Amino acid sequence: MRYVLSNLGQGLRRNSSMHLAVVLTLFVSLSLVGFGVDSGIESMAAILVALRLSARLRRGEADEAKERRALRAVAITFFVLAAFVVVEGVRSLLGDEEPDSSTVGLVLLVLSLIVMPVLAREKRRVGTSLGGDQLILADAAETKVCVLLSVSTLLGLGLYAITGLAWLDPVAGFVIAAFAVKEGVEAWEGELVCDDD
Repeated sequence: MRYVLSNLGQGLRRNSSMHLAVVLTLFVSLSLVGFGVDSGIESMAAILVALRLSARLRRGEADEAKERRALRAVAITFFVLAAFVVVEGVRSLLGDEEPDSSTVGLVLLVLSLIVMPVLAREKRRVGTSLGGDQLILADAAETKVCVLLSVSTLLGLGLYAITGLAWLDPVAGFVIAAFAVKEGVEAWEGELVCDDD
């Protein structure tokens, strides 16, 4: 058990450090901003998971009501993310704004594509080894979504760089908003679990 908790702690530290770097980077591209905000949300979820697991270890059992509230808090942040990205996307489309990319942001996106699949797999392994712990499996699913968001953001920016079509960046942002709503609904309903790979 100590080994499992040690691995979980290391994964949470890596997760939070990566996302803090993403959130602290100044992005001009809407899809990069959406990705950065999502990264902050994922860090918050990781902290909530760590706090709930810590409380669980102290008491020896889960407080289902508190864990449900934690999942609903995460759901609300997903809905806020979706609203922000949609409003900014519409504003960007109506204003015919051209996205600028950040070298640091692009590097962090590529690093996310390398690190996040490994982190999601390890979180899933820990959740499974703890008897199918739903809270950890939910966090693993959220990390998996981060990978999908990285792909969406890179595709949007890459296609913009190739074609020069400015509307591609807000569209990539709308994809992020759709993922955020989906994950928010699942978290709200307590069904945010990682599917078998």
